[in-house]
Formats: sequence, C-alpha cells, structure tokens
Amino acid sequence: MWLINSSIGRKVVMSVTGIALILFLTFHGCMNLVALFSEEGYNMICEFLGANWYAVVATLGLAALAVIHIVYAFILTAQNRTARGNNRYEVSTVVNSGKVEWSSKNMLVLGLIVVIGLLLHLYNFWYNMMFAELIGTYQQIDPADGFAWIVETFSNPVFVVLYIVWLVALWFHLTHGFWSALQTLGWSGKIWFCRWKIIGIIYVTLLILAFLVVVLAFAFKCAPSLC
Repeated sequence: MWLINSSIGRKVVMSVTGIALILFLTFHGCMNLVALFSEEGYNMICEFLGANWYAVVATLGLAALAVIHIVYAFILTAQNRTARGNNRYEVSTVVNSGKVEWSSKNMLVLGLIVVIGLLLHLYNFWYNMMFAELIGTYQQIDPADGFAWIVETFSNPVFVVLYIVWLVALWFHLTHGFWSALQTLGWSGKIWFCRWKIIGIIYVTLLILAFLVVVLAFAFKCAPSLC
C-alpha cells in the first residue's frame, strides 16, 4: 500500500493525522477556557465526556492518531538521515542564509518534548480522571471533578514550568507542521505558501495562548472561583 511503502504516502499520513490532532487541540483549548469562567460549566463538559463508550472510543481513536503520527515521524526522520548520508554532517549554505526555519531543523527534538509533555498531561488528567473512573480507583479528588484536577495540577510550580516548556515546544512544532501538512496535501501553491504560513502562525499562537492562559491563571490563582 502506497500510504505505507512510499515516502510520499507516509508524508500524507503524517499530514492528515497532524491536522486531525490540531483540530482536537482546538476543541480541547476551547474547553479549557470554560474553566476560567465557570467551574460548573467546565465540570458539565467533563461529565458529558466522562467514562462513556463514545468517550472511550474517541480516546482510543486519538491515541491511535498520535501513535501513527509519532511512528511515521521517526520513520521519515530515519529515511531523511539515510538519504543524506555523510552530508548530514556538512553545514548547509541554505541553512546559513536563514532560509530554513529553526523549527524545521529541530522537529525531532521538538517532537520528543511534545511527546513527553503529552505523557505528563495524560497522567495528570486522563489517568486521574477518565481511567480512574473506568476502573473505579479511589482518588482523594472526585475523578469527575475536572476543575479540581486543574487546581491541583497547577498549584504545583514544577508542573507549571513543565507545561510552559511543553507549550513553547508545541508552538514551534505546530507552526511548522501546519503549513507543511497543507503543502504535502497540495493545498499550497506559490501564492498561498506564504499565506498559509502566516495563517498557521496566527492560528497556532491563539491556540497555544488558550492553553497558556489557563495554566497561568490557575498558577497565580486568578480563576474566578479561586480569587
């Protein structure tokens, strides 16, 4: 199958899964913003997305997308390194001219930081909430009380710093991945190439800010219910 056996097919898979994950992050970011205005509203959303069959299916689907995206990223990186051979140790005049983005040259490192941050996030929230509720594990905080878990997590300054580092890495990763995915899918001609880069930077910046403002608001106890 060309999606698996060819480099172009693998790039298409990377692009499609990447766009799907960006759409999920958009939903997740909007959901988090609700916590700034209403504890009850946020917990209602958490209850709606609680331990039900559709939530489990959606979680497994997202996990599959993330795993596929990560695996293909490593495969493509290994292929690129093999194709360049010893040339990968040479200094490129294109790089020195500033035509290659820093994020483009460091996508693997950024990706690793993103994966580590994702695992941390899954532990702090998915494991303590949805998984705990599914298996009936006792928790000091009600697994369905998502607002309380936000308060608990971001009252720890270590987690706050780790999340900020994760979000910065995610910004670099997504701003490159946004236009790169569209280019791979053939939606980026000469005119739209620069436009998609600008749109991507604006969109991803707003998306990351949606996460960052929640982290900082709860870290400094600025949420309405905490003041």
